Amino acid sequence: MGLKGRCLSVAIAVAASLVSIGAAAQTSSNGTLDAIRARGHVVCGVNEHAPGFSEVSSKGTWSGLDVEFCGALAAAVFGNKDAVKFLSLAQSDKFKALQKEEVDVLLGAAPWTLTRDTELGARFPAVLYYDGQGFIVPRNHSISSVLELSGASICVLSGSSDAAAIADYFGSRKMRYQLVTSERWEDLLQTYTKGGCTVLTGDVSLLAFERSRLPNGSDQMLLPEYISKEPLGPAVKIGHDAWFAVVRWTMIALIAAEELGINSNNVDMMKASPVHEVRRFLSLEADLGAPLGLPRDWTYQVIRQVGNYGEIFERTVGLGSPLKLDRGLNNLWTKGGLMYAAPMR
Repeated sequence: MGLKGRCLSVAIAVAASLVSIGAAAQTSSNGTLDAIRARGHVVCGVNEHAPGFSEVSSKGTWSGLDVEFCGALAAAVFGNKDAVKFLSLAQSDKFKALQKEEVDVLLGAAPWTLTRDTELGARFPAVLYYDGQGFIVPRNHSISSVLELSGASICVLSGSSDAAAIADYFGSRKMRYQLVTSERWEDLLQTYTKGGCTVLTGDVSLLAFERSRLPNGSDQMLLPEYISKEPLGPAVKIGHDAWFAVVRWTMIALIAAEELGINSNNVDMMKASPVHEVRRFLSLEADLGAPLGLPRDWTYQVIRQVGNYGEIFERTVGLGSPLKLDRGLNNLWTKGGLMYAAPMR
């Protein structure tokens, strides 16, 4: 065999090897999605008591933003939002459970950070809720901005990242402040309600929950600024690429539906829409399920059974819920928020 023939043989062998490797990688990547289908339900790791996000009633009924997202995943994969099992996990066990594949997706574990995205064997496909450190203050103090807090006393958990954020934020603006600290949140809350400090600080979602519990909750005001970033969202095990894509695009579909004006009440009517993007979203002009290994009607099932992102937000943490949070950062990009759907094409 001449040099040209030998080169051709090597090229063919390399190509065959690459195809084999690619096929093996694809098989491995699809493993989680295939296992979920075979099992017949999605397993979601959640908090047992995270009001607005995940909590279980005395009757065993789960509710919250994280819970509804899990329902959206089940609707996408099985066409049934109830094809999901919730596993309550202690904070210290969450990423271990993901690594051991005891859960398919982890919600409410911790904010998306560099360390968690690199050292814990997890990947964060999307942001479900943009949270951050904020402040709550009695309305009768006539304070409407964090920038008006120079000289204020601030109730904060001792040794927490919240205390460090205050030092950075107030120090960089040369604003005076005094910390009132405690190692227990309940003690800190009691100090605040008794007037022992001007404001209480913590994640805005937590402050909203505490406001909902107070007898004079309507007299408490959440200041509009955030002084830290806490992006919360689902986490999946690294290497599970096909499942990662399903989780990511389910979140994108929730946002895209709201952008297109498609909701759980009008999704059937919208099938008659002449708008190309609407028809494409509902897979009337293209099969958006095929690249993800999902049924062709997955977006329709998600929106019909669960609703778009705005619907979910309003009934779990928004103005229609006990937390009564404004959309703020979690509004659509066209309305001043950060929620932005990548093109579904």
